[in-house]
Amino acid sequence: MAGPRVGAGASGRRHAAAVLALLALLTAQLTCGVGRVDASKQSNIVLIVADDQDVVLGGMTPMKNTKALIGDAGATFVNAFTVTPLCCPSRSSVLTGRYPHNHAVRNNSLSGNCSSRLWQTGPEAEALPVYLSKRGYQTFFAGKYLNQYGAKDAGGAGHVPPGWDQWVALVGNSQYYNYTLSVNGKEEEHGGSYEQDYLTDLITNRSLRFLDQRSPQHPFFLMLCPPAPHSPWAAAPQYRSHFSNVKAPRDGSFDKPAKDKHWLLRRAANPMSNSSVSFLDDAFRKRWRTLLSVDDMVAALVRKLDSLQALNDTYVFYTSDNGYHTGQFSLPIDKRQLYEFDIRVPLMVRGPGIEPKQTLQAPVLNIDLAPTILDVSGLNLSSVNVDGQSFLSQMAPSLRNGTTRPFFLVEYTGEGNPKADPACPQVGPGLSQCFPDCVCEDAFNNTYACVRTLDGAANLQYCEFADTESFVEVYNMTADPHQLENILKKVDPSVLQTMNQRLIKLQSCVGNSCRDIK
Repeated sequence: MAGPRVGAGASGRRHAAAVLALLALLTAQLTCGVGRVDASKQSNIVLIVADDQDVVLGGMTPMKNTKALIGDAGATFVNAFTVTPLCCPSRSSVLTGRYPHNHAVRNNSLSGNCSSRLWQTGPEAEALPVYLSKRGYQTFFAGKYLNQYGAKDAGGAGHVPPGWDQWVALVGNSQYYNYTLSVNGKEEEHGGSYEQDYLTDLITNRSLRFLDQRSPQHPFFLMLCPPAPHSPWAAAPQYRSHFSNVKAPRDGSFDKPAKDKHWLLRRAANPMSNSSVSFLDDAFRKRWRTLLSVDDMVAALVRKLDSLQALNDTYVFYTSDNGYHTGQFSLPIDKRQLYEFDIRVPLMVRGPGIEPKQTLQAPVLNIDLAPTILDVSGLNLSSVNVDGQSFLSQMAPSLRNGTTRPFFLVEYTGEGNPKADPACPQVGPGLSQCFPDCVCEDAFNNTYACVRTLDGAANLQYCEFADTESFVEVYNMTADPHQLENILKKVDPSVLQTMNQRLIKLQSCVGNSCRDIK
């Protein structure tokens, strides 16, 4: 299994020494110049997608190796966003390069098209690995795919999506122990042994094995999706006591009343009860602990690529499917909301042609990952049906010319239970994700679409809800980065009209029209 950190005995000291040696080697390499792309050789690609890792609330704090080995060695995007703050539709956007209204995955349910037959016969057949396989890439997947993957009504674990040469996918939602894998279509059961079963380390070790066994004559693409920091937050044994004094950040919108916000937030108790605060603090610590094993994964992968003399020919992407909140606007824990803490994600990339230590301001979306990776592979993007655009020109301008988008769409379709939660009968039907004190994080009509600009003084967010109130929220992100004040009634009506028209166009855009809206 992946090794522990400093403080976990002799093996931890050996591991720390190895990491320090690797850092020194990479620093020396960087001072000698950035590797250039060999036009006659396709670059390798590694994409790591964490599960529910925020960036606004310090979610990258535990990731020292990742920041050093990817961020410092390449580009860090400080304005990276998901187009929808929920696992399955977001991951579907990563795989296809499309907005949810075009891949039709609305939420985490099978009825919401998460890994459904409709998904399999449509967008999945045109997803990222299909194109890379045709380009001659050896492809490897390990970890969480889509929340409903492996469901009996959708082909079970025997269904292996097209384009993958090696397939090691978790059946269902995130787990760390006691789960089932589909290994190239065959079920593989796992129990509660750390050495044999801890999923983050298993993903690491299987990926290293793949790198050892691959054909060096062909490029490779690895997509690694660890469960962390998603619940149930089972840290590796050596990390269970880390961050014992850490609490969720108390600044910004923490435990602030949801003044002038949509009805779901207005019903949250404010201030939060002591039990809710204790619950979210405990979750915050556990999330960070699980991330330490992901950080070990990154170090192990970079070390392996270096030992194989493949590091200079490999692009390594690190991101998350969505953000997360712990106490913001008195919501205990979850995602699914339109606010910065849920829609901003970490994004760092290193690779050929990317100068080190770049901090880039251009807005990028998770629908841009697929076209960027296909651009790296050498594919003509005009032949691909994607809504996103390559950001290779942003991080490696010597390789590509390109433009940044002036605004973009965030959309979400709410989920609710048809019957009231037995633990919270007073809440009534139509809501879901009810946590301590019966604060519910989602509902059928927690359905919204936002248009966001990111341009200095015009840094605005405009959101419309499909609910009985037809509620609208507007924020000046420059003056109010924590989105405390809904300025709907203060904005010039002409600005609201412009934002509304942009939103209408974005909600129906397809392909080029998603990139060319004025």
